[in-house]
Amino acid sequence: MTSPRRERREPEPELDDPERLYVITGGPDGAARAPLDLVTMVVSCTEPTPTVQPEQAAILRLCRAPLSVAEISAYLSLPFSVVTALLTELLSTQLVESRAPVVRAALPDRSLLEAVMHGLQKL
Repeated sequence: MTSPRRERREPEPELDDPERLYVITGGPDGAARAPLDLVTMVVSCTEPTPTVQPEQAAILRLCRAPLSVAEISAYLSLPFSVVTALLTELLSTQLVESRAPVVRAALPDRSLLEAVMHGLQKL
């Protein structure tokens, strides 16, 4: 009998190298981080420049359309804390914008929208 062949995967450097995560976040300098949570929406304002870190360039490319911080973290396979550190720097240099997600209750009532639509149709 032959044993099933196991495929050897290359380790992901971001996840297997704590020193790399330390360098990405800038170490424990105590700098204040932007008030971001998992559902905060982020959109890039510009294309990546040669001076940004590779991870920040990836964020700028990903966020051409608005994405949540959780989605960015998942797409880049980076911990939430590392993504918030990267986003804080991008926000401070105004390369990205962030906003709270649209709350469903803040949207107008459907019946009000239908009444406006019917009123416009009668014009």
